[in-house]
Parts: sequence; structure tokens; C-alpha cells
Amino acid sequence: MSSAPAPAVPGAQSPTVYSAASLRTGRRTLSPGWMVVDQGVVVAVGEGEPDAAWASAEQADLGAATLVPGFVDVHCHGGGGASFGDGPDLLASARTVAATHRAHGTTTIVASLVTAPLPALRDAIVGLAPLVESGEIAGVHLEGPWLSPLHKGAHEPTLLREPALADVDSLLGARPGVVKVVTIAPELPGGLDAVRRIVEAGAVAAIGHTDADAATATAAVDAGVTLATHLFNAMLPVHHRVPGPVLALLEDPRVAVELIADGVHLHPLTVQHAARSAGVGRTVLVTDAMSATGVADGEYLLGSLVVDVVEGVARLREGGSIAGSTLTLDVALRGAVAAGVPLDDALAALTTTPARVLGRTDVGHLEPGARADAVVLDGSLTVVAVLHGGRREPGQSSGPVDLL
Repeated sequence: MSSAPAPAVPGAQSPTVYSAASLRTGRRTLSPGWMVVDQGVVVAVGEGEPDAAWASAEQADLGAATLVPGFVDVHCHGGGGASFGDGPDLLASARTVAATHRAHGTTTIVASLVTAPLPALRDAIVGLAPLVESGEIAGVHLEGPWLSPLHKGAHEPTLLREPALADVDSLLGARPGVVKVVTIAPELPGGLDAVRRIVEAGAVAAIGHTDADAATATAAVDAGVTLATHLFNAMLPVHHRVPGPVLALLEDPRVAVELIADGVHLHPLTVQHAARSAGVGRTVLVTDAMSATGVADGEYLLGSLVVDVVEGVARLREGGSIAGSTLTLDVALRGAVAAGVPLDDALAALTTTPARVLGRTDVGHLEPGARADAVVLDGSLTVVAVLHGGRREPGQSSGPVDLL
């Protein structure tokens, strides 16, 4: 079976046909499968031998590899020694972070900002806006300052504040459309009104760093929350008499739930149980990565807080709280599968589902009309090549995929 070729684009270069033992488009599995990329867009896919209509196109045979959609990370703070929103050159720092994660398959990334003074957050939103508007990053995620001091995690407690609507309007209006996700503790005074205002502004309201009980979590969903920020972490734990927000969010079909499958934030059994409970379409694998991702252990800053990274685990120097991760989504994929999540379900959790959370129809799948963001995986689920907008990313492994 195959899709019909798209109309030719005037001035387009010759299209390229990518063939692989397995093509998982995000909507179907084609074995063997092929896709045609032209001007950075998927224009056709099919199963078996490529259609004769594409015989004159450039051919790239990936052999035994599996071709999957590019990964989508809706929660990432940094990588490559840099953080989003920090440093003397915000654009250079952001590009370093994006490139670090793109080498591991993440082709769509949201820039997460930790709690900071309101003027600093506003400046970061304005500073990152050119990258959002050009499509280099998929938007900004405000993880703070409207968080519970009881579940602050790696956020500076003196900067946490209640969500006054004027402050919400100020940040979301700093550059309209740039902020895509806002994490909030809805039990704070004004929290539910703030959730409504976030949604009205066109952003995703996420519950996290919260002391909400089950009833308040459900009230937040009624108000417009559609995402749970790193479920289980920085919120009330599950208790058989006081279930807290976790069970309410897992059981609510209106909510997608983030999971950090790094073996540190969550036990593998917890990942397996949560992914099975939420199911395909509601599970989102994220990194929550900080600047030490992809570089050496040592001392780093997360916002204004000192973080020590030892054997890849990031913890605040003061208090020892987990301070994000050094995870990449390819490692999260392998971690989820090792925890017992079926491969197709795990792939959906870092492609189609996060794309849907962001309201994106052009990424997260490899059907005609999608941006040609693709990842080539070997049999051990290791990334051996990445296509971003139809262009191969540098620094990938050698082998049959050199044809890319």
C-alpha cells in the first residue's frame, strides 16, 4: 500500500526515497517501508518496494534499520553545557541546547525556564521569541514561578509567588504565542483563575510542583489543565486513604501525563504502571534535562541554584533534591521499553502524543504533509542518524545510513 505522490513543487530539488526494514509513521507500521522527502516535507510513504513513480529519485537504503518520527520534548531546560534563557547570548545558548538534543533524535523541543524574577522571565521570553517564530524551538515552557513552596524541587523558594492575573498576563503577553506551556500549582490563591487565563491565551496549562489533593486536581482539569508536569515528582504521593493528585490525573482522559524514564525520577515499575494506566495518547516521555546533559559531571547552575552532577545524576548541593536530569529522549525510549512499555507505545509517548499536546499536526508523524523529521534506529534502539527538516544532522554513527 502507498500514498499518492504530492504535487511537484516548482523549483524543488530531486526528491529522496528512504527505505528501511521498518517504517513506523506514527499511525501505521510498514515492513519494509519507504518514504519520499522533497523540500523538507514527507510527500509519500508506502510498504514493500517503492512505487515506480519514484524510480528516478535519489535512493537511500537504510537496510535493517527502523525509521521513526523525530522525537518531541515538551520539557527540557538545557544540554551541552547551556540552559535555555541563561547566558550572555540567549540565542546561542538555546541553539546549543537544541543541537545537543537533536543529535539524540529530538527534532522538536520546548524551552523550559525555571523560576526567576518576573522581569528576567519576561526578558527570556522576548529573547527566545525569534527562535520560536523561526521554528528552531517549539515554544517556551514556564515551570514557575507559580509553584507550591511545599514541592519546590529545584526552584529558588524566595522567588515563588501566587499567580496574580496581572503577572500571568504580563508574561504570556510579553510576546504573544511564544509561551506554549505553563506549569502551575492550582491550589494557590487565584490558581484556578490563572489556569483559565493561561488556556485563554492559547497555552497548555500543566499541573505540577503542587500540593493539590485529588479533588483540587480534578477542579484544575475542569478549569482547563491538560498536562501533568513530571507525574509523581514534586507532588503529593499516592496514599491508600489520601490519593493526592496522581490517581486523579492518571484516571482522567482529558490529561496527558509526563514521565521521566531515567531510572532516577521513577522506578521502572512506576513507569510501566503509569504508562499502562494512562495508555497510548496520554503518556508523554520527557527529559527535564539540565545543562549537564551531554557533557561531563561537575558543578552547574540551574537558575540561581548550585547543582552537583555525579555519575549523570543531578542534585541540588543544598538539600539534595533532584535537579532535573541529564537524560536524552533516546535514552528515555530505551528506559521505557526496558521497564515493560511496548515499543510502539513508547514511541508514541515521544512523538505523536507530545505533538498533539502542543497542537502540532506537522511533527510527531511521518505521513504525507509532515515535516521530514525522522530518526534512524538500530536493533538496540540506538540513534544512528537524524533528519531534521529533511537535512541530516552531523555527528551520527557510520554504517549503511551514510546513504543519508
